[in-house]
Amino acid sequence: MLTINMHDAKSQLSRLVESLESGAQDVIVIARNGKAAAKLVPIGEPDVSRRIGGGLALLGQFPSVSLEEWNALDADVASLFENGTESDHS
Repeated sequence: MLTINMHDAKSQLSRLVESLESGAQDVIVIARNGKAAAKLVPIGEPDVSRRIGGGLALLGQFPSVSLEEWNALDADVASLFENGTESDHS
């Protein structure tokens, strides 16, 4: 929980809201004259898609692929880039 004074909250409102949306902060308390006056909280679930590793939260664990399986795709990927014969590249 972050506590910030009123003046700083006014000048940094966008940054404070971003920290709530990203999940970096779950509650931000705004103080006036050193006393808590208001509380900022996110409306919904934090957007974990913008976090490092957020893909795991959205998609779940990815299946593991062996090196041989990964390398077996090389020919398919190369054919996507070649798109025809060598004469097409001149």
